[in-house]
Amino acid sequence: MRNDSITTKRLHDIYQRQIILPEVGEEGQQRLLQSRVLIVGLGGLGSPALYYLSACGIGEIGIADGDRVELSNLNRQILHGEEDLGKEKTISARQRIAGLRPDVRLILHPARITAANAPEIISLYDFVIEATDNFEAKFLINDICVKLGKPFSHAGVLGMYGQTMTVVPGGGPCFRCVFGDLPSPESVRTTSEAGVMGSVTGVMGAIQATEAIKYLLKCGDLLVGRLLTWDALSMTFRSVKLPSARRCDVCRKE
Repeated sequence: MRNDSITTKRLHDIYQRQIILPEVGEEGQQRLLQSRVLIVGLGGLGSPALYYLSACGIGEIGIADGDRVELSNLNRQILHGEEDLGKEKTISARQRIAGLRPDVRLILHPARITAANAPEIISLYDFVIEATDNFEAKFLINDICVKLGKPFSHAGVLGMYGQTMTVVPGGGPCFRCVFGDLPSPESVRTTSEAGVMGSVTGVMGAIQATEAIKYLLKCGDLLVGRLLTWDALSMTFRSVKLPSARRCDVCRKE
C-alpha cells in the first residue's frame, strides 16, 4: 500500500500541469494512463508524436517500423542520434523514451506494416498515428482502420509544407474518400527528391499527438472532415473542409 501511495503521488506530480486543465482532470489522466496508441513509422512524424504521447501519460504505445537508423534521418528524426546508426528504429526509440518515462509500456513491432500483419496489430489499439512516408502504407493503414472501426491521424510532409487530418470511421471521410486511389510511383515526389525541413515534421507530428490525446479525452474539435495544411514559408495554416463521408468503396462497405 505504501509503495502504491508513493507511486500515485509521483504520477500526480508528473502530470500536475495536465490534471489542472478542465479538459483533463484526475479522471482524464487516468483515461490516458489506461489508453493504447499505435504509432506506425518512427521517422520525422513519429519521433515527436512518440515523445509527446509518452510525456502526457499514455499507458501503452505500440511502435511499428521495420527500418534501421541512417545518417540522412538525423535532420528530423529526433528519436535517434549518431550513436544509433545501424540500429533498428524500434530499439533506438525504446532506449530514448526510457530516459523520458521509464514506466511507459512500449510494445515493439519491428517490421513494416503489411496487409498480412496490419489487422492483428491495429486491432490492439484505441488510436493510430499514421506517420509513414509512402502512399502505399497510408492507404493500407486507412483501409484497415476503417474496416476495424479504429480512429487514426494522417499526416504528410514535403519540403516546407505539411498536412494532417483525422479519420473516425463512420464520423467523416476517410483518407481514400479524399485522395482517391493509390497514385503511381512516378507521379509522386519523395522527400529524397524534394527535401524536407525537420521542424515541419516536428509540428505535424505534435499535432498528430494532440489529436490522439483529444480523441482519448473526448474533448475539443478533431480534424474530422477537415484537412489542416501548413505552409511554413508563408507561416499560414488553412483548414479545408473535406467532401462528405462514404465516397469510397472501403467506406461504403462498412
